[in-house]
Amino acid sequence: MSQATKRKHVVKEVLGEHMVPSDQQQIVRVLRTPGNNLHEVETAQGQRFLVSMPSKYRKNIWIKRGDFLIVDPIEEGEKVKAEISFVLCKDHVRSLQKEGLWPEAFSEVAEKHSSSRNRQTQPELPAEPQSSGEESSSEDDSDLFVNTNRRQYHESEEESEEEEEAA
Repeated sequence: MSQATKRKHVVKEVLGEHMVPSDQQQIVRVLRTPGNNLHEVETAQGQRFLVSMPSKYRKNIWIKRGDFLIVDPIEEGEKVKAEISFVLCKDHVRSLQKEGLWPEAFSEVAEKHSSSRNRQTQPELPAEPQSSGEESSSEDDSDLFVNTNRRQYHESEEESEEEEEAA
């Protein structure tokens, strides 16, 4: 089987098929990717461990921080305790929520994740155009693209005022 044919079948399987986790499988959220086809994940109970990506997904499916996966446990693993069996897209997450199979701990995370993706794909137009005489607000970065692969750091106004007074 050629690489293109393999990729076509893997992508079709991930995007088209509806997957329900079995009793042994669990839904996890990706925290980071240390490399070597390993991903650090967190369960709904807060347990963290590494999972491996099977060879059929390598170089075909890309996983980033915040994505949700269905994993199969590995008994003999010390550090790597599971293997990825399915990558969940936002449509899969919605259907699992409707069926009541989605963990409560991930409910608000999934809603934030989908709403931030909606903001990226549909940028909002400003309500009022700014006149050229007014001072432009360089501190308001709400209309900029949000990179979901980087952690979001929010600086409060109190911290910035304290830094200005100290300087």
